[in-house]
Amino acid sequence: MPRCAFLSITNTEGWFIDDNLVHEPLKKLGWEVFNVPWNIETDWNTYDLVIIRSTWDYQSNLEQFSEVLKEINDSKAILLNNIELVMWNINKNYLFEIENNGIELVQTIIKPYLEKSDIENAFDKFNNNELIIKPTISANADDTFRIVKGDFNSFEKLLSVFEDRECMIQPFMQNVVEEGEYSLIYFNGELSHTILKTVGAGDYRVQEEHGGGVTTIETPEKMLVSSADKVIHSLFEKPFYARVDLVRTLNNSFALMEVELIEPSLYFRFNSKSATTFAKCIDGFWKNMN
Repeated sequence: MPRCAFLSITNTEGWFIDDNLVHEPLKKLGWEVFNVPWNIETDWNTYDLVIIRSTWDYQSNLEQFSEVLKEINDSKAILLNNIELVMWNINKNYLFEIENNGIELVQTIIKPYLEKSDIENAFDKFNNNELIIKPTISANADDTFRIVKGDFNSFEKLLSVFEDRECMIQPFMQNVVEEGEYSLIYFNGELSHTILKTVGAGDYRVQEEHGGGVTTIETPEKMLVSSADKVIHSLFEKPFYARVDLVRTLNNSFALMEVELIEPSLYFRFNSKSATTFAKCIDGFWKNMN
């Protein structure tokens, strides 16, 4: 009986984790499946597949996380997604490579550290009175700031957070608040389901942990799907799972915010077929490998 590990976190309290929904469909297909915190001592040779799922504290322990992934990759277990794809996706500089493949991005400036002039110049460059500034290595909107032109108190806090830390600067996309952020979830290169994430009252972040809401989009717009498909096809290899996050622009196109290839929430709760589909993809992958 093949064994699968879903990499998770030690303390799951306060997180919206729905990977357990995949357990029963996998068991019906003849699998043993376990949720395993990524940072506990584990003999990875006891598993056939290790799938990165809810490792939502990895960004604070990046060196250790990278070492664990290497250990898994060197074991008899197969790591999903592929380690090369994961390591490429960790730093958001990957966005510029995707842009070079013809993908429309939310306008982005990346700085090795932040100075006051960078903030002022970004307001002018984007012709926008609000900015989003966040780390290039992050998860769950950690250290993500929304600042308004002229709010010098926020400037000082930002300069402290990013004085020796690479960051990205983007114009604040008003449609994130007015409409929401679309997430299209792919298994083995095929679209499984689409959701719309909306912000909580008085906030600008769409994550459920920050009060955001989730709505299932049963019939996504053709342009939305084609934009996400284009992102998936632009990658240097097909991911086993992926989430493409897009926002509608003022020109009614869809700009890429992120393509999540490491530990994205896959929102199984919001599509009744998705957990079974994911389980079948896991089983099919394994059978093709053997």
